[in-house]
Amino acid sequence: MALLEIDNLSLTLGARRLLKGVSLSLEAGQVLGLVGESGSGKSLTALSVLGLAPPGAVLEGAIRLEGVDLLSRNEAQMNAIRGPQIGMVFQEPMTALNPVRGIGDQVAETVRLHRRVGRAEANRLAAETLGRVGLPAERFPLSRYPHELSGGQRQRVAIAMAVALAPRLILADEPTTALDVTTQAQILDLLITLSRQDGAGLVLVSHDLALVAQTADRVAVMQAGAIVEQGETGALFAKLSHPYSRALAAAAEPRLRKVSAAPANKGEPVLEAAGVTRDYATERTSLFRPAAPRRAVDGVSLTLAPGESLGLVGESGCGKTTLTRAILGLDPGASGQVRIGGEAFDHASATDRRRLRRRIQAVFQDPFGSFDPRWRVARIIGEPFALFDAPPEPREQRRRTEALLEQVGLKGADADRYPHEFSGGQRQRIAIARALITEPSVVVLDEATSALDVTVRAQILALLEDLSERMGLAYLFVSHDLAVVRAITDRVMVMQAGRIVETGPTAQVFAAPSHPYTAQLLAATPSLERALRARDLAQSAAQSPSGDHP
Repeated sequence: MALLEIDNLSLTLGARRLLKGVSLSLEAGQVLGLVGESGSGKSLTALSVLGLAPPGAVLEGAIRLEGVDLLSRNEAQMNAIRGPQIGMVFQEPMTALNPVRGIGDQVAETVRLHRRVGRAEANRLAAETLGRVGLPAERFPLSRYPHELSGGQRQRVAIAMAVALAPRLILADEPTTALDVTTQAQILDLLITLSRQDGAGLVLVSHDLALVAQTADRVAVMQAGAIVEQGETGALFAKLSHPYSRALAAAAEPRLRKVSAAPANKGEPVLEAAGVTRDYATERTSLFRPAAPRRAVDGVSLTLAPGESLGLVGESGCGKTTLTRAILGLDPGASGQVRIGGEAFDHASATDRRRLRRRIQAVFQDPFGSFDPRWRVARIIGEPFALFDAPPEPREQRRRTEALLEQVGLKGADADRYPHEFSGGQRQRIAIARALITEPSVVVLDEATSALDVTVRAQILALLEDLSERMGLAYLFVSHDLAVVRAITDRVMVMQAGRIVETGPTAQVFAAPSHPYTAQLLAATPSLERALRARDLAQSAAQSPSGDHP
């Protein structure tokens, strides 16, 4: 009997049929990868297993956990199953963690809800579980709050909450999407190790085929609420019989579109930064000595030519975002010099600063978080008109807004809609349109594609490439996704602990990294081709009579 069996599951909400005859099975100790684009039904399938389908949803079919029909269980019975039998790890840990409670208390709460133990015993089990996920109490006290941890550390706390009661099934919904490549590798390894140790089944929900190919025993591909293809990982990727699966595989690893070489004779730099440094105060450890500051950015310099695309890569906490905030003039505590089009930006007067700000705009990771949800798209895109001494007349503003919407692949009529009426990829197109409304020479893209599925990511990259060629835009592309950086940039700078440790033409750096840290980042980057090649080698070794590699 399989650990988890989903048999002909359908889910209808109102007049819409969101899941269409989904059938899956998972054995104890196995990893099942569930892949597909946003809206394909992956997360809805996982939530249905948890008994957390949307209110009003009508489910048909069967979901069995070790033979027990979950669809026949009421809410009280499901509450007894969530935690002890099924653990859940969500994409964004801060939505699963209480910001005003210590991490130990939150893990201990999971224990106390399901076991009759005292507070001391619950705290002991919490400390033990946090230690299992790499957060030992001597370095990470139980009293520490979520905001005091990095993104990867917060995800470890979320995993600790999911595995504290040793559940038979772990559901992980995009658990590494917003993490850098080395942290992503650590979190995936942790999830798989814990599931193997406890003999649990792991369902890994992801839009990243490369990530699934290197971790899952079996893969199921979802499109529009239905399973279009599934099977053992190596066999499935060897044939990929469905057109949708082949399209996902093609989009999984963006290809280099432009020659990666530093542009020559393109005129004066549109952006220059020299000796940018940022120190932060730290907690005082002695009554008699002042606290030593922590240096987040250490004397970084860069130049950007017209039409050039420069990648800035590194792990979370390396200083990438702090550097970009200094360049954008959003951090008054930073020192150094920033020049835009040859003019000083950091020490400019208020009038000159407003004028120069029109020449450098930004697109952030989460467009929805940078939009006012009460504003229509026309007002969102037109907001930067406030930077003009004499803003265009309303009719001209509307004309420019509609024209830009069409340039980024939307419709002029979309100007009258609200942000919540668009998909994630469409909202990112709106964010790009807003960045272009002032006709800038430089656009800073801070993790602008990290939350998008692979096909939408490919569309956004193609759009950025097209806009660069047509409008002569220069990009500073900040990302932890090295596959994206390889596809969109001419040059790349690698940042570690606040310093640039390697820089050069993208193709050259990726082909032959000179710094060990760069090589480490490249080795940790999920690659569909590399994952399948490793599987082939492992299979060949296992089949060899001598056990030697062929």
